[in-house]
Order: sequence, then structure tokens, then C-alpha cells
Amino acid sequence: MNRLVNLLLLLGIGVAVLASFAYLGIDLGELLSGDSSAQMAGYVQRFLSPDMSSTHLAAVSRGALETLAMSALGTLLAAVFGLFLALPAAGRFGWPLQSAARLLLNALRAIPELVWAALMVLAAGLGPNAGTLALALHTAGVLGRLFAEALENTPTAPAEAIRLQGGSQVAAFCYGTLPNLWPQLLAYCLYRWENNIRMASVLGFVGAGGLGQMLYVSLSLFQEAQASTVILAMLVLVFAVDALSGWARQRWIRT
Repeated sequence: MNRLVNLLLLLGIGVAVLASFAYLGIDLGELLSGDSSAQMAGYVQRFLSPDMSSTHLAAVSRGALETLAMSALGTLLAAVFGLFLALPAAGRFGWPLQSAARLLLNALRAIPELVWAALMVLAAGLGPNAGTLALALHTAGVLGRLFAEALENTPTAPAEAIRLQGGSQVAAFCYGTLPNLWPQLLAYCLYRWENNIRMASVLGFVGAGGLGQMLYVSLSLFQEAQASTVILAMLVLVFAVDALSGWARQRWIRT
């Protein structure tokens, strides 16, 4: 009986795949024909010959710095805003503010970065400002939720001891809660920065500046050599940020 069910399941999957090819009109024979193969080979060959002229490299360097600045500033703003929302979301100011803060955090992170970028381009215009705001808004929702959960799991005894000694609520948080929470918060921020450097390279496709916008323009004009250089710059930038983030974790979190 199980074999029959599995056979029928495989048959159904096969019929669905064939029906998909027929519905979409995909012709694999045409795709693998001699003319198509030659065109794809030529396209790949042009991509494997990046433009290394000094003028283009200077433009790519400026785009890489713009992308790096977008990701760093967006993550910093998100960390500040996320921590501001994490305090009420963790229940530090009563359940009405907790519900409102959690609802806002859910709304911020439910909207993808590309959608935020498209909205910010309409609001702030083309350029890195829109990309920075898009990264900050989405990441604030993510970090705020993570910070709130970390606050809920942090021991309250040190902060309560400071309050019993006459300290204010701010002093109790800064000297009793934050020291135990700081390594975890930093780890979350570094992780999101790694994600944002990749996303910042993509937001340019909706006009949010950086390397993504250069790549979009190059591909739109069929400038494969220039696009190849931009992609290489993206890879170098991502690898550099990953290495820096790994070093920061070793230096500030695990020691």
C-alpha cells in the first residue's frame, strides 16, 4: 500500500513538472541549441573580462564606500531604535506599552528591506538616504525583538540590588542589566551588520544607491565587463565585513 502511495505521489510530481513546462512555454531544446549556447558562451566570456580601468575602479570604490556606510549607519540607527523599543517590549513599563511595542516591532520586520527601500525612495528620493532608512527600519524590528527576548532572560538581581541601594531606574539598567546584556547585544548587531552589507548591495536595484545601483545601471545597458567589476567589489566587501565581524566577536565577545 505504501509503495502504491509513493508511486502515485511520484507520478503526480512528474505530471505537475510536465504541466509547468507546458504552461510556461519553456523549450529546453531551443535553450540548448547551437545559437543559444553560443550566445550564452559569449555572455559568460564578457563577464569574465572585468573592466579594470582606473576611472571605473574609482567609481566602484566610491560605490563600495557608499554601500559600507549605508550598512553601518543603518545598523547603528537600528540598534539604537531597537533598544529603545526593546525596553517596553520586554514588559519594563507595563503591558499596554508592551503590546504596542511588540506590535510596532512586528510591523517593522514584517516588511522586507526592498519594500522599505521602494517606499523610502518615494519619500526621500533616490540615493543612499533611502537605503539607509530602509535598512534601519527593517533591522530595528529584528534587533528590537531580539533585544527584548535578551532582556527578558537577563537576571534581575543586580539591577534590583542597585535599586535597593537608592539608585535610579536608569542607573540600575546601565550598571546592573546592561553589563550582562552587552555581549549578546553586540553579537546580534554584528550579525545583522553582516546581513545588511549584503542587502545594501541589492537595495540599489530600486534606486537606493551604492553598488547595487551601479550594478543595475550596468546590466540595464548590457555592460557586462563593468557589471563584473561591480560584482567582484561586492564579493570583496562582503568577505572583508565577515572577517572584521569575526575578529570583533573574538575580541569583544568571547574574551
